[in-house]
Amino acid sequence: MKKKKSPDTSKKISKFIQFTGLSFQIGITIYLGNWLGTWLDEKYQTDNQLYTNICTLAAIFLAMGSAIVQVIRISKKEE
Repeated sequence: MKKKKSPDTSKKISKFIQFTGLSFQIGITIYLGNWLGTWLDEKYQTDNQLYTNICTLAAIFLAMGSAIVQVIRISKKEE
């Protein structure tokens, strides 16, 4: 009987590390966007947290766009 080739475990671990790093990158980007918005709201003394909302939303879009690009890049390396 022939044995089936098992997927290389080092490739699986490498992808796991890449996706784990990606999640940290997303979290840090959103946190920094929120921190910047809070700082701007305090500096310009806004009551409705306008800068916090704008900066956090922009950071979310930036993080999602970056994540999509990186996932596409990782999947192309697989092929």
